[in-house]
Amino acid sequence: MPRRDEVDRIVEAWVRERPDLNFEPLQVLSRIGRLSRHLDRARRDAFQSSDLDPWEFDVLSALRRAGTPYQLTPKALLQQTLVSSGTMTNRIDRLAERSLVSRHSDPNDGRGILVTMTERGQERVDSAITMLLRAEAEILKRLPPLDRERLAGLLRKLILDFD
Repeated sequence: MPRRDEVDRIVEAWVRERPDLNFEPLQVLSRIGRLSRHLDRARRDAFQSSDLDPWEFDVLSALRRAGTPYQLTPKALLQQTLVSSGTMTNRIDRLAERSLVSRHSDPNDGRGILVTMTERGQERVDSAITMLLRAEAEILKRLPPLDRERLAGLLRKLILDFD
């Protein structure tokens, strides 16, 4: 008999009180929600240990994934982080104040700028991603590799329509 979790107890109570409803969605999505809270905590800890806020990690990781020379236009950063133009300008300003990025003119566009991650920014984002992957591996270690692969595939199917 599989171990029971809090979602099992919640669903069982609802079924008792409202047997006319189908509680199948709670079986899946409540667990995803609860797991999300654990993941948020692991991410907060990973980012804090690297002296980054979550939004700083988002911007720096977009730059890091861009590859050498770790630079993007503000528009490309907007597209990758899904924030407004005003928000991105503010974020770039704050990252520049912390010496995590620098700005310079785009040689291909006289009016444009490029945002480049500094060495300090790279050290912070590399530290954060290392800590994050350790924490996430810890969360997933209870599942064998084949189950993790299957779960990733199922979640991909579920999220494709939202992306």
